[in-house]
Amino acid sequence: MTALRGLWPQMQDTCTSLGLMLSIVLFMGLARVVTRQQLNRPTAHAFVLEFLATFQLCFCTHELQLLSEQEPLHPTWPLTLTYFFSLVHGLTLVGTSSNPCGVMMQMMLGGMSTETGAIRLLAQLIGALCSRYCMGALWSLGLTKYHVSERSFACRNPIQVDLPKAVIIEAVSSFIFHSALLHFQEVRTKLRIHLLSALITFLVYAGGSLTGAVFNPALALSLHFKCFDEAFLQFFIVYWLAPSLGILLMILMFSVFLPWLYNNHTINKKE
Repeated sequence: MTALRGLWPQMQDTCTSLGLMLSIVLFMGLARVVTRQQLNRPTAHAFVLEFLATFQLCFCTHELQLLSEQEPLHPTWPLTLTYFFSLVHGLTLVGTSSNPCGVMMQMMLGGMSTETGAIRLLAQLIGALCSRYCMGALWSLGLTKYHVSERSFACRNPIQVDLPKAVIIEAVSSFIFHSALLHFQEVRTKLRIHLLSALITFLVYAGGSLTGAVFNPALALSLHFKCFDEAFLQFFIVYWLAPSLGILLMILMFSVFLPWLYNNHTINKKE
């Protein structure tokens, strides 16, 4: 009984954080419904939906990061939350990417115009920054003992390896995730969301302790904005250039190299 009483404050704080994340998911869902009903212009429609999606993703990830830094009730608890909220985002953010790399991939593959891509990228940038400042205001209310306003103004450097290794980790994570995203399109929606959520959880497990395994430039900017200010070049290379490099390598492999290899093999076989 004494042990349970000792755990109760921590459980209360965890439930408060989970309640905040689920509340923002519901609120953003309501905002998306209103947007689809009221906005008829495709440009404004795309901008607002991408903004809401990025805001939701960054807001929840801020709170998830806070929960993961607490003493967990069980070692797998942070990964369980990562999987669960990846499912939630996959189910609720259909039609948006919340990731500049996803927009780049669609533009390079010809699935999105340059104008639409630029609008979505701007919406993601604004959504990422707005979520950061909203989290700072929320944490200043002190709803849990972990909600401290000073936290949002401090650089908590997640990079625990040297620069080349960090670049490789983020590039490979981006390569693997977006390769799956591209090739799971024919899979049934419910199964695809579970597969992608499991993959995200695995990537976080594999690289989270080394770089955070973000592979999302907008999310990285929101999570580590102060670090970008203090060590811009390092964070720009690791969290912006490396994921973009992963996308470029993925497109070159599946759109150029593998088709060339297949055609070359077919020609040699005929000869």
